[in-house]
Amino acid sequence: MAAFIQKLFKSRKSSETTGKNHKKEAQPTDVKPEDTRDNLREEQLQALLGSPNQSTLAELAINGATASIRLDAAGRLTEIDSLQQVQKQAKGRDKGVYQSVKQSLQKMRDEQARQESLSQTIETLISHASDQARSEDTKLYEPRLESLIRQWSDVEPHATSDQAQAFLEAIHRCKERLDGIHSALADEKRQLDQKQQRDETLALLHSTLADLKSQVPEALPSLASLDALQKTQENRWLEATRETTVSKQEQKAYETAMLSLRNYVNAIRHINQEKDTISELAGALESDEDVSDERREQAKTLIKTITWPEGYPMPAVLEPVRKLAGKRKVPAPAKAEDQEKQKALASELENFVVQLEAALEAKQLKESRHLLKTAQQKFKSLDHRHGKPFQARLQLLAGQLHELNDWQGFATEPKQIALCEQMEYLAQQPMEPEAKAERIKELQNEWRNLGGSSDRALWARFKKASDQAYEPCKAYFSAKSGLKHANLEKRQAICADLETFLNNADWSAIDWKAAEKIHLTARQEWKAAWPVEFRDNRQVQKQFDDLLKKLEAPLDEERRKNEALKQEIVDKANALISHEPLQDAMNQAKDLQTDWKAIGITRHREDRKLWQAFRKACDEIFARRDAQRNEKQEAAKAADEAAESALSETRSLDSSSDEDALSAAFSRLRELEGTALSTSAKERVQGEKQRLHKEMANRRMKANIGTWQSLVKARADGVESNAELPEHWPGLAADQNQLEPSELVIRAEILGGVASPQSDQQQRMEIQVQRLAEGMGSSEKANDQVRELEKLVAGWCLQPWTEAPDQALAERLNNVLSTLVAS
Repeated sequence: MAAFIQKLFKSRKSSETTGKNHKKEAQPTDVKPEDTRDNLREEQLQALLGSPNQSTLAELAINGATASIRLDAAGRLTEIDSLQQVQKQAKGRDKGVYQSVKQSLQKMRDEQARQESLSQTIETLISHASDQARSEDTKLYEPRLESLIRQWSDVEPHATSDQAQAFLEAIHRCKERLDGIHSALADEKRQLDQKQQRDETLALLHSTLADLKSQVPEALPSLASLDALQKTQENRWLEATRETTVSKQEQKAYETAMLSLRNYVNAIRHINQEKDTISELAGALESDEDVSDERREQAKTLIKTITWPEGYPMPAVLEPVRKLAGKRKVPAPAKAEDQEKQKALASELENFVVQLEAALEAKQLKESRHLLKTAQQKFKSLDHRHGKPFQARLQLLAGQLHELNDWQGFATEPKQIALCEQMEYLAQQPMEPEAKAERIKELQNEWRNLGGSSDRALWARFKKASDQAYEPCKAYFSAKSGLKHANLEKRQAICADLETFLNNADWSAIDWKAAEKIHLTARQEWKAAWPVEFRDNRQVQKQFDDLLKKLEAPLDEERRKNEALKQEIVDKANALISHEPLQDAMNQAKDLQTDWKAIGITRHREDRKLWQAFRKACDEIFARRDAQRNEKQEAAKAADEAAESALSETRSLDSSSDEDALSAAFSRLRELEGTALSTSAKERVQGEKQRLHKEMANRRMKANIGTWQSLVKARADGVESNAELPEHWPGLAADQNQLEPSELVIRAEILGGVASPQSDQQQRMEIQVQRLAEGMGSSEKANDQVRELEKLVAGWCLQPWTEAPDQALAERLNNVLSTLVAS
């Protein structure tokens, strides 16, 4: 390829000079200058039609035969180095090519700048997305996130897979954060709505109670309206307090208001239920007849059942009943012994009342019921005089018990209904029996902790659901009993196998890994043999523990011995951290790794600690290698940069450059060979050295040929000056065998590939045949060609011809030498 390029780009000036010299000859040459130019153009066009590389295109862009060839070649350049080289050489010589490569370079720079800007934008967006995911600033969070996503959609096609993954991960975290923000806002809004609902509930309850207190006695409120109001506000409060924090003061205000409303509603309900009885008692009161004790007791019981709340005007319909309950017959004088008995009963009743007040204060519903019932029985046994001080107190305590009972029933009934529903749902689920039985037990404990239920239908519902849920577990626990017995037998067999192994083990030649495996397998199989009956397992467990201790003792001894060996390896590895030479340290570290693998059993925790210490030492050893490698890479990088700098300066030098500059450049490149160059850089430096050496040789050759041409012309002019001739020429001239001037010139033309005149064609053919016979021909190397031409020139100048050679012959010889310079 190099010979083809040299042939393709022969200097047009040299061709024209050769043509002029040929015109001076007596006979015309074989090739005309016009044909040479056409051939050159055709060859360059053929080269463009192929697939020329960048160096060939660069040569065509600079030395193309026509402007169209040069522009075509320049337009197909894609490498920056080639474009810069062509731009430098075309400046001031070829404006079209210069502008073309300049525009191409500018486009490349613009594209590079655009790519760098895109890359920077991508990195910035990834950074902003990561910052957004960590940011505590939630103001305008969603618009900022949407803006990042819109900007990313513009640059996403230019991002790498790693960059796209990094951005998407950051955006995913941002969206999770955004969901949290939305959730927090929704929760905050829900809590504000619940607070508003609670405030409205309390306001409605207070306004309703205030209206009831101002109710006229003659008008009885609507029970349906009050009952609907009570239930709706209870549900409303439950929803308004679900999954939120309610202050104690707010909850107490609600409970107090709702308790008052509930007592009022219950009293109205009892009045409606006892309308007939109330009418009968009112009629008895209106008659003038004495009212029997039975009627009075009936009125008292009715007043106690209705329990009209204090602070509210009593309805007019209850007034006759209240009056009737207050009438008494004048009792007969009591006897002295009866008076003492009444005093004792009053003292006992006082004790029960005090206990009842304490139980109500502690909100002990069950205890309070028992105490109130006993107190009421004691009260009935007292006469009017001894019982009157207790009447109001017992009525008040009965009202408090009723409120406590209603409140607890109201609080627990929804929970008990929920427990019934959960138990019924549990009964329908196909669950693992152990988990199902455990869940049944948990629900029963929850029911018990609620204090049971006075609603027998609700309790029957819960009991029925419990029995249905537990039914599938019965068969399981029955089978489990048999499983426990089988597991106990397995454990006994494990103990027997362990005991046999220990009795027959030869600890001096045992396979320690196998023994350790037996230890592990025994523990795993023991654990798998579960469940077992606790009492039956107690003795077998003790036997198993003793056998394990006997097996663990030699295992632990062997483990400690191996741990000591590994500790020695760790110490050796630590000593190798600073060992020199490094290669020897690395080889020894590898040997230690092999020794480590050959060591037997150790305790897991201790082995892990030792391995971490050993690994750390080995890492430090090989880190030294990496550090040296990095140093070499840095040195090679610096050397390559220096070499590239030197090469960029030497590429512009050729045979026309100053000899000192060529020599200095060659010396500088030779100095680079001692540095840490990379392989590719070495090849480039070596290639440039060879090029400079060739250029220096070409320069010397051109200088020598110029001198030779002067000597050839001087000899033709009849001037002989042996003092100016090179010292080695006499030896070269001695090999010419007294050649005639014409034969000498023809031989030179054959060597230089220059056509001879038509008159000398016969002689030229004879000389060529002779050269072929002597083993010489067109395969001569360039150096041999120059050497042979130098011999002919030496013979020209030193042959003892009687007459000076012809001037025409001298011009032909110098023309050959000129052709040699041009090639």
